[in-house]
Amino acid sequence: MNAIEQRLAERDVLILDGAFATELEARGFSVNDALWSAKALFERPDLVRDIHLDYLRAGADVVTSASYQATVEGFMKKGFTEEEAAALIVRSVEIAREARDIYCLTILADEYHAQEAREEGCAEQRGTIGGEPLVAASVGPYGAYLADGSEYRGDYGMDEDALTVFHAERLTLLAEGQPDLLACETLPCLTEARAIVRALREKEIHIPAWFSFSCRDGAHISDGTPIADCARFLADVPEAAAVGVNCTAPQYVESLIRTIRAETDKPIVVYPNSGENYDASDKTWHGSAEDFAAGARRWRAAGARLIGGCCRTSPRDIAGIAAWAKA
Repeated sequence: MNAIEQRLAERDVLILDGAFATELEARGFSVNDALWSAKALFERPDLVRDIHLDYLRAGADVVTSASYQATVEGFMKKGFTEEEAAALIVRSVEIAREARDIYCLTILADEYHAQEAREEGCAEQRGTIGGEPLVAASVGPYGAYLADGSEYRGDYGMDEDALTVFHAERLTLLAEGQPDLLACETLPCLTEARAIVRALREKEIHIPAWFSFSCRDGAHISDGTPIADCARFLADVPEAAAVGVNCTAPQYVESLIRTIRAETDKPIVVYPNSGENYDASDKTWHGSAEDFAAGARRWRAAGARLIGGCCRTSPRDIAGIAAWAKA
């Protein structure tokens, strides 16, 4: 039984964190860069840690590393050596683990309990079954490295072999950081999911992974492939601990959940955007956010078991989910 199955055997919903870049911007850190939020790994690692902590305090059961757009090639373009770039990717997971450890210690009432936490984890003090929060290493798509929006199109012009090579190096480095999970996210095409599975097997990485796709509507992922095809493929993949969608408009989520549910018995993971619309021409968001906590209730009713937020969501949204999921 993998870590996701273990936790879901003990609780109804596993709560994920929310947007990372949104929180960086809210705290005055510019992500207008090809590295996006990964830039904070070397400019403001303290801020990265603080954001992880705020999501944990909001009720997240899983925090995701700031490695979505982190690659050796991307860091080297900023002047880092190959060794320094590799170390930054490993460090992204270590920072998330440090935040988890700080959370487990600082919320204890006294030194007696603090010592107990050091020895046994913080399951008892959290008042819930299932132990300390989990750390997921973010595995963004190739399009995130390109920084051209192609993670919402999937038109890379790369075959499965090339994508396997691309992901293998980063997966190996992320695994060195010892995450509990891998978040293979915002995948725009089934070819990339197949490549990640191959990379995990070739590198013999045995860390449970969730696979989540960016979707254009209630039935298709970003490149037009039916989400049903993706769920059907991953249903027979032992490396896939959960299947779902992220960075997708919330109005499509219930339909996508139902389609995935028809193809696999694996837990379904969903963490959509806030409901606002992104204008790529001026890189701004427009429109109004939805009632995220209310939406999360509907997604759970439709069959999702891992629920969080993506772009433009915040610790407040995660706290809203926790308010009913942990009541």
